[in-house]
Amino acid sequence: MQPRYIHIKTLILDAIEAGDMKPGDQVPSENQLAQTHGVSRMTARRALSEMVDEGILMRSQGVGTFVSDHRPMSSMLEIKSIRDEIEQRGHRYTNHILVLETLLAGAVLANKLAVNEKASVFRSVIVHCENTLPVQYEERWVNPMWLPDYLEKDLKSQTANFYLNEVAPLSQADNSVEAVLVNQDIAKALTIKNNEPCLKVSRRTFTRRSLNDTSLTPSTTNTQSTNSVVSYAELYHPGSRYRLGGHLEF
Repeated sequence: MQPRYIHIKTLILDAIEAGDMKPGDQVPSENQLAQTHGVSRMTARRALSEMVDEGILMRSQGVGTFVSDHRPMSSMLEIKSIRDEIEQRGHRYTNHILVLETLLAGAVLANKLAVNEKASVFRSVIVHCENTLPVQYEERWVNPMWLPDYLEKDLKSQTANFYLNEVAPLSQADNSVEAVLVNQDIAKALTIKNNEPCLKVSRRTFTRRSLNDTSLTPSTTNTQSTNSVVSYAELYHPGSRYRLGGHLEF
C-alpha cells in the first residue's frame, strides 16, 4: 500500500492532467487535505511541499498554493539548441526528420538568405520531441556556402543549430514572435488540433566569419567585417506546451 502523502500527490496530478485543475488554480490547503483524506496535517504538508519542489505547484506566502504553469519555457534572450533546452530540464530528446532537400530560392527566400534568386539552398523540416511529445516544428533554410554537406549531417543525433554554429559561430540574430493557427500538415506533425494556437518564432542568424576563414573560431582579423546570413528558420510551438520568456537585469 502506498504512503498516504503519495496518494494525495497522485490525486492532484490526475486532476491536473485531466484538466480539472489548470495553471493558476488554487489547490486545497493542508487543513482541507488532511480533513478530506483523514491524514495528519504533516502528511498533507509533505505532499504539497514535494510538489512545490518538483515545480508542479507554487506557493504564495499568506495566500495559498497554486498549480504552476508547467509548460517548458524557452529564452528569448539567447539562442540554444532545442536539444540542449530539453536535456537541461532532465528530459529525453528525440526528433523526426520529415524533409531534407535542395531547392531554388524564390524572391522572398532569396531576400531572407541574402542570396541570388533561383540560387540553390538547403531545406530541412524536423519535429523535435520532449519525452516523445512534439514541442517544436522546425522548418529551416540554409545557405549551402556555409555548410555544403548540411543534408548529409546526422540530424538525428545533433541539431542543425549545433552544426551551423560549428562552422559559422553566431554573431547576430533577428527574432520575431507571433501567435498563429497552423496548417493541417504542421498540426498533424505536432499532434494538435487544427484550431489550436501556436507560437511561431521566425529567426534569421548571422555570422561574422569569412568564408575564407577555415579555422574553428570566428575571424578576429577584421572586427568590422560584414555579418553574413547563415540560415533562416520558422519554429512552431504548440501554445499549450511551450512558453517564451527571459530574465532582464538593469
